[in-house]
Amino acid sequence: MDKKYEIILSFIKDLSIETPDAETLLFVRENIDKYQLGIDISSKPLKNKMIEVSTKLSFRDKSTNEKKSVFEIDYASVVRIEKGVNDKKELGKILLCDVQKEVYPELETIFVNLINKSGYPNIKFEKKVDFEKLYSDKLN
Repeated sequence: MDKKYEIILSFIKDLSIETPDAETLLFVRENIDKYQLGIDISSKPLKNKMIEVSTKLSFRDKSTNEKKSVFEIDYASVVRIEKGVNDKKELGKILLCDVQKEVYPELETIFVNLINKSGYPNIKFEKKVDFEKLYSDKLN
């Protein structure tokens, strides 16, 4: 299957890591297992059959703990779509699934390294994101 798109460039659009103080850092280190990875994908059309795809990852504690750290990254990819792609469903699969499978490994590596360097060593995302499943769940 030929790729019907080309990723022109990718970059970190926005990044936020917040740990208010040392006490919070120590608390979060002990409770990091309560943190969950969230993912949000959006896109906006650009000129010349190009689309900016924004993949936002957040790693946060959804509990009512007072002491929390916030980890968020917004990773943008500019994608050129081939002329033959006119079907909305096909375009959706390209943006939400195919492009994600290509950019996510790099994005995850960047995000995990930043979290590790921010005072939280040994953080790993054990569960891999299944973009095929996310896409089919969105359709149903």
